[in-house]
Amino acid sequence: MDNRPIGFFDSGLGGLTCIPSLMNALPNERIVYFGDTARTPYGSKAVGTIRNFAFEITDFLAAEDVKMIVIACNTVSATCLAELRARHPDLPLIGIISPAAHAVAASCTEKNRIGVIGTKVTIQSGAYRAKILKLAPGLNIFEAPCPIFVPLIEEGIIENEIMDLSIRRYLDDFTEANGIDTLVLGCTHYPLIKENISRLYPGLSIVDPSTEVIKSIEGSLAGYGLFADGAEAGHVFYASDLSENFVNMIERIFKGSGFTVAFKNFDLESMV
Repeated sequence: MDNRPIGFFDSGLGGLTCIPSLMNALPNERIVYFGDTARTPYGSKAVGTIRNFAFEITDFLAAEDVKMIVIACNTVSATCLAELRARHPDLPLIGIISPAAHAVAASCTEKNRIGVIGTKVTIQSGAYRAKILKLAPGLNIFEAPCPIFVPLIEEGIIENEIMDLSIRRYLDDFTEANGIDTLVLGCTHYPLIKENISRLYPGLSIVDPSTEVIKSIEGSLAGYGLFADGAEAGHVFYASDLSENFVNMIERIFKGSGFTVAFKNFDLESMV
């Protein structure tokens, strides 16, 4: 048994979409989360910049004595997962793309038309296509960047006509031209607009990596003997900018108790 926390990080609040599934599957586990809300979005930045941010955050979480790090960011998982593992060879690091790729390969056939949406960097990397086709070479994969989604979600513009119009702007032609029947949400922010997408495109089967990654977490905890035995301790959520939406999202998950929110931007930090 190991009662140290599991570390999570994302470019912002999107990675929080993984937390409810983790809590349901593994209620004894404790979480230390970092959302880089001051520097979001990552998906339009240079790969070198993304790498430097990821190095800072993984070093910080390692110093917090986490037993594992879950990279709840598709952009980071697509660009520098191998480098992060080399930087912390004794710490299990789980990316979010491989679990989703396995789910697609297991559930789809050559008859399916699979769409992957994500940030510009994630789509340009071709990481989803490569992972899925390695597992199931005959599948039909189509990809589209949707760069406006993350900024709108970070601003809390979700249940709003602006978001619906933005979704239609990116997905109407993409889904129709390619006959998409299965859609992979290749960014952990996107589950926050999953209901919008399902309402606008009711025929789509949606693959949500934020839930698929829980299976990999369980497998890694089992493989390394790292399950917690229920020691009492609260969750900690760090952000580089304590936006109202970030705090509200955490309160919605925990319903007002069992967590601490903290500010950290690698130059100045304080607890709130």
